[in-house]
Amino acid sequence: MPDLDTDVLVVGGGGAGLTASMLLSRLGVGHLLVSALPTTSVLPKAHVLNQRTMEILADLGVAETVYRRGTPPEQMRYSAWYAGLAGPADDYGRRFGLIESWGCGGLSADWAAASPQRQTNLPQIRLEPVLRSRADELAPGRVRFHHELTAFTQDAGGVTATVLDRDTGRSYQVRARYLLACDGGRTVGRQLGIRMEGARDLARIATVHLSADLSAWARDPEVLIRWLPLPHTGGAATMVPMGPDRWGPDSEEWVVHLNYAADDPRGLDDDQVIADLRTALGLPDHPLTVHLITRWSIEGVVADRFRDGRVFLLGDAAHRHPPTGGLGLNAAIQDAANLAWKLAAVLHGHAGEPLLDTYEPERKPVTARNVQRSLENALNHIVTAEAAGIAPGADPETNWRRMRRLWSGLPEDAEHARAVRRAIAAQSMEFNEHNIEYGYTYTSAAVLPDGTPEPGNPDPVRLYQPCARPGHPLPHAWLEDDDGRRLPVHDLPRPGRFLLVAGENGHDWCKAAAELAGTWPLDVVRVGHLDGDLLDPRSTWTRHRGHGPEGAVLVRPDRFIAWRAQKATDATAQLAQALRSLLGH
Repeated sequence: MPDLDTDVLVVGGGGAGLTASMLLSRLGVGHLLVSALPTTSVLPKAHVLNQRTMEILADLGVAETVYRRGTPPEQMRYSAWYAGLAGPADDYGRRFGLIESWGCGGLSADWAAASPQRQTNLPQIRLEPVLRSRADELAPGRVRFHHELTAFTQDAGGVTATVLDRDTGRSYQVRARYLLACDGGRTVGRQLGIRMEGARDLARIATVHLSADLSAWARDPEVLIRWLPLPHTGGAATMVPMGPDRWGPDSEEWVVHLNYAADDPRGLDDDQVIADLRTALGLPDHPLTVHLITRWSIEGVVADRFRDGRVFLLGDAAHRHPPTGGLGLNAAIQDAANLAWKLAAVLHGHAGEPLLDTYEPERKPVTARNVQRSLENALNHIVTAEAAGIAPGADPETNWRRMRRLWSGLPEDAEHARAVRRAIAAQSMEFNEHNIEYGYTYTSAAVLPDGTPEPGNPDPVRLYQPCARPGHPLPHAWLEDDDGRRLPVHDLPRPGRFLLVAGENGHDWCKAAAELAGTWPLDVVRVGHLDGDLLDPRSTWTRHRGHGPEGAVLVRPDRFIAWRAQKATDATAQLAQALRSLLGH
C-alpha cells in the first residue's frame, strides 16, 4: 500500500508546478507537490509577466502582491540601446535607440483594451516565494520542497512514485492518478524517453547577479532593459534591474548578461567573468557585490510529446526558450492553466478521458511558436549590433568611429543612422508581440468550430484583434450591473465552470443553461447594450461577440471560447450536445 494516495502528483516547484498546485487547490483537486530543491529558485532569470499570466495570478489571489513588489509601470515603459555604460569619454553610455515595450507601462490603448490586467515585471527569485506562500496556504502540508522524486512507474490506473525526503533520508510511496512533470526536464521526461527537438547551443551566456549603485550611469528611469553594444570590446552586454525595493536607476540589484563564444574558456572562470563584467560596464574600481554567476546557452527546443500515458509535461520540461521576449515563464504558467481545469473536470466526473487528449494539440503549437519567436528575437539583436557597426574582431577605435556615425549629423552618415533606427524599430517584434503573448488560439476537440473564417490579421505578431470566435481568448469588455458598478467580463467565469454568455434576447439560452446546470458545471449570464443581466455600456462586448441578440457563446473555465451559436432553435439540445462533445462524453 502507498504511504499517500492522491489524485495528482506535481513534480517540480517552479512557475509551472506552483501554479498547477494553486489551480488544483482552487478546483478542489487533491494533490501533492514535491521539489528536489530545498527552496524556490535562486536564479535571477525570468522576470516579465504578461497580461494572460497576470489574469491567472489574479484568479489565484496573488496579482496585487506581484504588482506591489514588481516594477512600477512608469519604470518599464521602454527598452533602450546605449554605447556601453560608463567610460573615459562623453560618448560612453550614450543612448542611441529607444522603443516602447509591453504596452508602454499601461499607456498603450491597445493593451488596455485587451485585458483588465496590465503587464508587469518581477524576477523569478522574487515571484516564486509569493507563489509558494499562496500554494502552501491553499494546500497545507502538500507543498514539499527538498522532497525528490527518485523513481516512478505508471499503469492503466495511475502512477506509483517513490519520493525521498532529503531532510530526513526517509523514502515514501505515493500513488496518484496523474503526474505533472514540472521539473525542467531533469527527471521525468528523460525516464520516459521524451526527446527535446530544436536548436541548441546557439550562444553561451554568463549571467551575473550583483548589487551596486549604478544610478550615476543608468540614468533613464523609464527604461527597463538596457542593451549595451560595447565599442571598446567588440562585445555586448544586457542590463536588467532586479529591485527589490527600488527600481529604475536606483535599483539595488542588477543582472548583467555577457556573451561568450562557445569555445571561449573565459566564460567558465568566475574571476575572469567578473573582470569581463567590469570591463564591459567600464567600472574597473566601482564597488559592487556579486551574488551569483550562472552559465547557460541559448536554445529553442520543444518536447516531441507533451503527454505519455498518465504523465503530462509542463513548462521547461516541455519547451525551453531563449529569454528574448520573456515568453518562457509565461508559457509555463499558461500550460498549467490549460491543463488544470481539464484534470478537474475528469476527476470530478464531468468529463471523459478524451478531454485530456486536448492538452498537447492546444499547447504544443502555441509553445512551439513561442520558441520560434524567441529565437527570432535573439537573432534580431545580433542584426542590430551588426548594423551599428560593432565587430568583435575590430579595434576599439574602429568600432567607435562606426558607432559615432549614429549621432554625427553628417550627411554621409544619414543612411547608416537610418539603418540602425530601422533595425531597432524591428525589435518591436519582441517588445510589442501582443498577438503572440495574448492572442494565441486553440484548435482541438475541446473547441467546436462554428464555420466562420479565421479573421484576417495584417500583423499576426504585433496586432491582437479581439473576437469571440471558438478557439480564441475571451475578449475583454467592461460591463455594468443594475447598480452601475463596473466589472470586466473576465471576472464572470467561476473556477472549473463553463459560462454561457447569451445576447440580450437570449432568454431561451438562460432556460436551457438552468436545466443543464445540474449535469454539468455551467453558469449563464445575459449581456446586452440596453437589456440583460449585465449591460454593455460601450458596446464592446457586442462588437466582439460575433452574434446577434439571440445568439450565445460558451466560455471554457480557462477563458477560451469553446462554442458559439447564432440563435436558439432547440437551446437545450444545442447546448447539451456542445457540452457532451467538448467534455469528451
